[in-house]
Amino acid sequence: MLLAFQAGSVFADSKMDGIIDDVIGTPYQMGGTTTNGFDCSGFTSYVFAKMGIDLERTSVAQSKMGKKVAKSDLIAGDLVFFNTNGKGVSHVGIYVGDGMFAHASSSKGVTISKLSDSYYVDRYVTARRVMNTTTYEKYADEE
Repeated sequence: MLLAFQAGSVFADSKMDGIIDDVIGTPYQMGGTTTNGFDCSGFTSYVFAKMGIDLERTSVAQSKMGKKVAKSDLIAGDLVFFNTNGKGVSHVGIYVGDGMFAHASSSKGVTISKLSDSYYVDRYVTARRVMNTTTYEKYADEE
């Protein structure tokens, strides 16, 4: 089994880690919302639904939910958004700590990437916090 997060990560012992780890390697499928295949917003919607949070279906709509968060203030569970097509928000992932985020990549399926990768640095748009403190403590904080 592919381990989603490195030992010692602030996120490695959380319940959300288990939810994400269960779908690492799931193939990319445009419009996909199930473990048969995800697109980026289908993946984020799936993970958050497992925590009792309903997200909008598209990355653009998700980018308007919750509270805006500075990149320097990201915590595990925050949504991170990218402009991958030159037309505004077009990709979303879930920040998992240690400068990493989980997402459904069109080329790799569900995977973990570094925010510091030049591709993502150049395309980063914003981040949003959609979890309240209670949900964060239940799912994204260390067990």
